[in-house]
Amino acid sequence: MQDDAAPRDRSEAEEASAFSHPAVDPDVTLAYGDHPDQVIDFYAPRDPAPGIPVPLVVVLHGGAWRAPYDRRHVTPFADFLARRGFAVANVEYRRGEAVPAGSGGPIPAQGGPVTTGDPVAGRWPETFDDVAAALDAVPGLAREAVPEADVRRTVVVGHSAGGQLALWAAARHLLPEDAVWRTERAVQLRGVVALAPIADFEVAEKLGVCGGAAGQLLGGEGGFAARVPYADPVRLLPTGIATTLVQGREDVVVPEAVAEAYADAAAKAGEVVGLTLLEGVGHFPLIDPAADACAVVAEEIAQLAW
Repeated sequence: MQDDAAPRDRSEAEEASAFSHPAVDPDVTLAYGDHPDQVIDFYAPRDPAPGIPVPLVVVLHGGAWRAPYDRRHVTPFADFLARRGFAVANVEYRRGEAVPAGSGGPIPAQGGPVTTGDPVAGRWPETFDDVAAALDAVPGLAREAVPEADVRRTVVVGHSAGGQLALWAAARHLLPEDAVWRTERAVQLRGVVALAPIADFEVAEKLGVCGGAAGQLLGGEGGFAARVPYADPVRLLPTGIATTLVQGREDVVVPEAVAEAYADAAAKAGEVVGLTLLEGVGHFPLIDPAADACAVVAEEIAQLAW
């Protein structure tokens, strides 16, 4: 008989490992707006070949769109990519409100249930305002911060909730015509690598992913139906942009069924989306420099970038 607690215990150990690395300060931080969260940390490639431009990786962190999980937890991942020869832009964006002072109650784990006093997932529309503005600003800011970067070779990488944002950012030309974030044509990207993304909101809500974070992001029960066409990546296909999903098969935070639903929807829309399933891997090794899965992620990025 299988111990139901074993997968959760494994996930907690993986999370502890991913979060055990000291934060790595960036080489340069630049603002793309006036709010304190509207900033991008840039990491120059370590030991680049002189005179040879390198790809730019834009990182969108996860954390269920909740305030306690900011970009600092993926700085070791950003540094890992810089040491693999990429220039890196680690984007911050506005997330859900933090736990009110005196409310009591702990911050939930990324996959845990939400209770009274927990931070809400995301802000509507500010989370999307920020990601759109950041991606629009990245080419100009990167030329200033990391002149080694070739912005024509940009790959957007997102983990978990950041995976949703990465897929969404690449699909802005498919948004409804009244969407303020819509672009007239597809953004110029080499590709998207979405790591355990919350890529299908309806499937995620059925599975209770991150305590119903997708529903909270869209404003709860009243806002979900009206806003899902503007936010759900699975509704924005085909993008015409090379896309790879990387998913741990042992992921109990964002189960592989979510990524599979997106890949299936893409196929029905006539688009081939790569889906790399990693055996014996959960949610957090994908961004953990100490894990073999992180090296797989770097290889997937390189395949699109070069």
